[in-house]
Amino acid sequence: MALDPTYGYTLPMLRQVGAPPPPDDFAEFWTGLYERARLVDPAPVARPSGPDGALRDVEFTSLDGIRVGGWLSLPADGRVERGLVVGHGYGGRAAPDAAIPVERAAVLYLCSRGMPARGRVPGIPDTAREHVLHGIAARDTYVHGGCAADVWCAVSALCRLVPQAAARVDYLAGSFGGGIGALAVPWDERIRSACLVVPSFGNHPLRLTLPCTGSGEAVRRYARDHPEVRGVLSYFDAATAATFLRVPTHVGLALADPAVPPPGQFAVYNALAGPRERFLLTAGHTEYAGKADEARALLAAQHDFLTSEHDR
Repeated sequence: MALDPTYGYTLPMLRQVGAPPPPDDFAEFWTGLYERARLVDPAPVARPSGPDGALRDVEFTSLDGIRVGGWLSLPADGRVERGLVVGHGYGGRAAPDAAIPVERAAVLYLCSRGMPARGRVPGIPDTAREHVLHGIAARDTYVHGGCAADVWCAVSALCRLVPQAAARVDYLAGSFGGGIGALAVPWDERIRSACLVVPSFGNHPLRLTLPCTGSGEAVRRYARDHPEVRGVLSYFDAATAATFLRVPTHVGLALADPAVPPPGQFAVYNALAGPRERFLLTAGHTEYAGKADEARALLAAQHDFLTSEHDR
């Protein structure tokens, strides 16, 4: 039977999807992980990646001594007024994005641990269906905790490389990176706002009932044979984490998505504890008429959000 990318949910139904309650020590677990990451010396290194020096190859140390990399982009005239850490989807990142929603920003394009092209680490799988299960048997070994730490260490590295960026740091990512952002941003006081697009990992108990074409399918099948993993997943639920996320957050939400079921996306948005704005997308993780126009409109909406008065 063909997969219905709406999962039978209408917009009014999506607006009612909630977040699972947190384990009693949820905040303690995450603040402890964050404190460990803040003690890491990122020891960032940046090298010219092009003739004009505006783009640089970068690498830095994250939690557990893992070196990850990416790219650092600087304004052509060198005038930096803010910083932006940009994550990626579960395919990894092969290059910086073609466009970002803010000007005069030092932008660190992060490659999370294990992910192509500059996050590959021996021992961590680099494909989504295997990466999403790495270390999942225990909360202290699950790779998504390390990926959140990569975000925090990326902020540290960015502020070390470009001190002016520390005046204001924002986070932007979609899909995998959107879900990791929801997990990471609540605990880092240096991050002033976030833009998440079709965020993953929202409402795991519901996700485990929804077949999909994304990484969630590997988790759903694993949990079917290892039901005890539900306890681990409760610490890595992006919707649960969103109940602790109080900085202004903009979320792009797909009404249909075969890879990241829309109910999970909306669970993240609905649970946000701070100021929030949404942008509705026709679909996610698929081609459709008008997709390019929607992408441009989303970029414009993110620009307005990141430069609005309420977010200063």
